[in-house]
Amino acid sequence: MQLYSTGNIKEKTDFRSAVKSGLAPDGGLYMPAMLPRMPESFWQGMTGDPLDVKAQKLFDVLLLEVFSESERKEIVERAFTFDAPLVRLDDKIHILELFHGPTLAFKDFGARTMAAMLSVFARQEKEEITIITATSGDTGAAVAQGFHGAPGVEVHILYPSGQVSPLQEKQFTTLGDNITALEVEGTFDDCQRLVKACFSDPRIRSQKQLTTANSINIARLLPQMVYYVHSAIELYAKSLGHFSQSSEVEKIVCSVPSGNFGNLTAGLLAFKMGFPISRFIASTNINHVVPDYLDAGKFQPKQSLRTISNAMDVGNPSNFDRMLDLYNQDHDAMARDITGAWYDDDQTRQAIVQVWDNHRYVMDPHTAVGYLGCREHLSEGEQGLVLATAHPAKFPETMNELLPGIVKTPKRLAEIASRERKSVLVPAELDAVRDVLLKN
Repeated sequence: MQLYSTGNIKEKTDFRSAVKSGLAPDGGLYMPAMLPRMPESFWQGMTGDPLDVKAQKLFDVLLLEVFSESERKEIVERAFTFDAPLVRLDDKIHILELFHGPTLAFKDFGARTMAAMLSVFARQEKEEITIITATSGDTGAAVAQGFHGAPGVEVHILYPSGQVSPLQEKQFTTLGDNITALEVEGTFDDCQRLVKACFSDPRIRSQKQLTTANSINIARLLPQMVYYVHSAIELYAKSLGHFSQSSEVEKIVCSVPSGNFGNLTAGLLAFKMGFPISRFIASTNINHVVPDYLDAGKFQPKQSLRTISNAMDVGNPSNFDRMLDLYNQDHDAMARDITGAWYDDDQTRQAIVQVWDNHRYVMDPHTAVGYLGCREHLSEGEQGLVLATAHPAKFPETMNELLPGIVKTPKRLAEIASRERKSVLVPAELDAVRDVLLKN
């Protein structure tokens, strides 16, 4: 698989180099130079397959020239060890539960796959790799769990002080060993800026083989394509008994709770391969720079604002560059495929309570935002698919306030509550972050 930089289409490299470097030398994000458009028979042939088998079939197409057959099998077996159940909410809306992995968030798919890929690379090349990544919550937990104890890999996780839920924070600040958590006195956007600055810093680059595990890294997005394919095919099959893209079938619309927009970008990559989705809804909280762009055609990054759906508190989403690239900077083309929607905390709280009252289903704040987008923008002749990105138990303060006594804490979360937090408090300055990286 050849890839190019969003900053310069002539800046090309292979998949291995793109994954190991994270960012292109010019600061751009890597994109596949060519995505094969698969025929209906390819998708139809996956009907009834479990999630891991679908992953294997997709990776056999995308990564055929990158990994051997046995390596592709190894990666899938290490990463896809849990399911993504499809839950029917009502006649029009289904929920895709992506929170059944080790850290109870959708990012487990991407982080575990990337860890498996880098383990293969490290084994082949016998070199140490330093991962530096920013998180507003779930990425840190997924990356920390995915890479904890991995030989030849050290991980540095930057997160905004006071802006991550306590349980989320414990998931990546209590492990120690090869995992270092840096508590940044700033916002998530500051954390992203510092990660990019590290990649441009000659002192760091001369001493460390850097890569990133954010959705900046293309290795995070490929596995996220899998559950879009899985859910759409199974939703068609539930309705018809088989997969079909017939015009007589109700079209499937995906509502994606969005912050840094890696999850939506993964769906768009699969969409470009011809997978059976009609369109997308980009559902955000009050950090709505992308819905604003879709509405008015102008992208204006802003300082992020804090909300109860904290993983979406992003004012300058990195993956928007990839979205623009996929549509050749054509606003009208993007707006035909993606509808923007945004909701404030009060609306999010109301949705959580209403869905429980009406359906006895519990949504976390991020999923509730996705549900609101789907409910508002679903049209006649469409089926809605809402991506449930995190388990509600990860947000005990909000859930106990709205649905007291309803959400039970899973054992794996309860076990970390009493663990000692280990983090390094740093100002939002490159010098401070560099000192920590080079000491390690």
